Amino acid sequence: MSENVVHLHKPTDPPADPAAVTTLTVVPDAPPARPVPLWVRSGRAIRTGVTHEKTRAAARAAARHTSYTFNGGRIVARRAWDGRTGSRYERMIRAAEAAGNLEAAEEWEERLQRFRAARHHRRMDLLHSPVEAAKGVAVAAGMSVGVLVGLGVVLAISSGQAADVITPLAATIEFIALLIRIVQIVWGPALTLGPFLALLALWAVGRKQQAAPQWALPANVRSGEGEPITPSIVVKALRDLGIPALRTAIKDMGDAGASMLGPITIAGCGVEVDVTLPSGVSTNEVQNKRRKLAENLTRHEHEVFITIPQAARTVRLWIADSGALDEPIGPSPLVTDDTLTANYKTGKAPWGQDLRGDAAALSLYQRHLLITGLSNQGKTAALRALALWLALDRSVEFWMGDLKGAGDWAMFDGIATRLIQGPTDDHVIQVTEMLEDAVEEMNRRLQAPPGTDFPLLVVIVDEAQVAFMCPVKGDDKRPYGGSSATSRYFMGARKIHNQGRAVNVLLWQGTQDPTDQNLPKLVREGAHTRASLALGTESQARMALGDKAVDGGAAPNLLRPGLDKGTLVVASDGIEIPKGQSSITVRTHYISTDDAHAIADRAKALRDGVTTLHSIERGEARDAIADIASVLGDASRVLTADVLKRLSALSEDTYGTWTPGDLKRVLEDAGAEPYKSDGRMVVGRERVARALANRDTDGSASTG
Repeated sequence: MSENVVHLHKPTDPPADPAAVTTLTVVPDAPPARPVPLWVRSGRAIRTGVTHEKTRAAARAAARHTSYTFNGGRIVARRAWDGRTGSRYERMIRAAEAAGNLEAAEEWEERLQRFRAARHHRRMDLLHSPVEAAKGVAVAAGMSVGVLVGLGVVLAISSGQAADVITPLAATIEFIALLIRIVQIVWGPALTLGPFLALLALWAVGRKQQAAPQWALPANVRSGEGEPITPSIVVKALRDLGIPALRTAIKDMGDAGASMLGPITIAGCGVEVDVTLPSGVSTNEVQNKRRKLAENLTRHEHEVFITIPQAARTVRLWIADSGALDEPIGPSPLVTDDTLTANYKTGKAPWGQDLRGDAAALSLYQRHLLITGLSNQGKTAALRALALWLALDRSVEFWMGDLKGAGDWAMFDGIATRLIQGPTDDHVIQVTEMLEDAVEEMNRRLQAPPGTDFPLLVVIVDEAQVAFMCPVKGDDKRPYGGSSATSRYFMGARKIHNQGRAVNVLLWQGTQDPTDQNLPKLVREGAHTRASLALGTESQARMALGDKAVDGGAAPNLLRPGLDKGTLVVASDGIEIPKGQSSITVRTHYISTDDAHAIADRAKALRDGVTTLHSIERGEARDAIADIASVLGDASRVLTADVLKRLSALSEDTYGTWTPGDLKRVLEDAGAEPYKSDGRMVVGRERVARALANRDTDGSASTG
């Protein structure tokens, strides 16, 4: 059996006496706990003591107060040097020259000359001051003695004692002697306490300026949470970014580094300031240091936004109040104002608030729309909010495809003419055919007489990446998904993007986690309004918003997934964007599913009963009278033109070529002929229902 040998030694560090080592044989079957050498335990205790919170706090306090005193001396010395020399004026001159302000530089040059002239006069006066001072002392002393003697004479005459003549002079001499004795007594302690009082004064100056390393400051000061933004804080944050050219330029400017800054203005829940960078520093260098800049400003990264205005070598900083962006922005006007209506052509959808706290409203007029972002960031809610507002315009028609199928768009049943919901390949096929029908409608409108006014048709496809990634091919061997010229969904989207806006046929798409595979380049660039929630990478941000917006400061990839839900970076001419910027950040109002149903009910009340189709069936025999009854819905009468449109949406193959004459023929054969109401031909629901009831029991009906 093998044996384990343990060496025990005396508590020396390290054990120096070999004779003091005891050898102990231990049987492995029952090994006792090995004793730990005392010198090892002592080292562990030392390490524990060093890392103890009280020890760290004491070390920080010692470093902090030492820095206060040392840096306070530097501050006082700098102030004294500035007061005795023209260095302050020289720094101002260099700052003005760096900013290109020659008038200010000349003004500071004149002030410097006046300061030097005044200093020269003071020094020349000092050359003559000893003689003048001696003369003054002699005259003053003589006058004082004369006054005292005169006072003594008066006193002597009054008292009749001749010795009283020198009494005032003697009293004055005794008083001076007393002052000398007091100075002799105080001088020693003053020499002893003077250095300590001087150090205390320097410590007070350093403490007031918080002149110590950040890690050594108290926790409440070190965090800086809620600290107001001042010019000096911004300049210091820029100086400490780690950009050598910027640091050198600010150092040359000295305290006048604030000349780089424009006015710091209140902007919503934060402040905004333009920074003109010195020569040799590019704007993208500052953009790439966003996190460090935010930390230097005692803010989190998501609380600082950097954009590029039109002015050259300028960055615009928007700095939020600490914690302000984590507060909700309040309910949508669609929820709070039940009298609100919409106008597609002249109105704007209330979408949320910008970072300034101003209302952010989006014009939808003749603009294709693309919203993208990571999963579960509020994409559907943001897209649905726009559709809910637009639904309050009764003239707008919706065709919708929800390829998630979770019921997020269920409230549009009774508003949308078509509503296809589901994630399967069969649902993708139906959504693709719906898109192709929209292309046919677009072509029909394009061939109409010039000047014809068409109501808006909005085709909405949520989770469009499912359609682009669909591998299924049709009977003609053409794929439904993909990004090739043979892809049916891709080509349908491209055709609507190319010509749809001219005849009010628009395509809105929502997609997640964009790539070249699930969101082809030509499709994403065909949208006039592009918006993005939080994304993972800068390359995805460029796919979502385009290079121009990202180069101009748009950074949805820097939004916090899960924490910035509903926050969008928008690039569009349909929303008011600050001058010189290419995008704007919008915090959208959240509309819950229950509130969405309530808004949808208001939209339904504005319409004459819309029959929503949940599938597209093609190539089969149909019951025309039954189909007409179904598309009439609950309305008492519907215009013949609207009936034709609804029948075409129900089955393009059967009713797509129908004319008003075809509809009239079928209804007359069934005994439910159309009639005029207010001068327009309509189809009556009661006549059609009676025709169905009186029909032959074999169920025969015309299919056209």
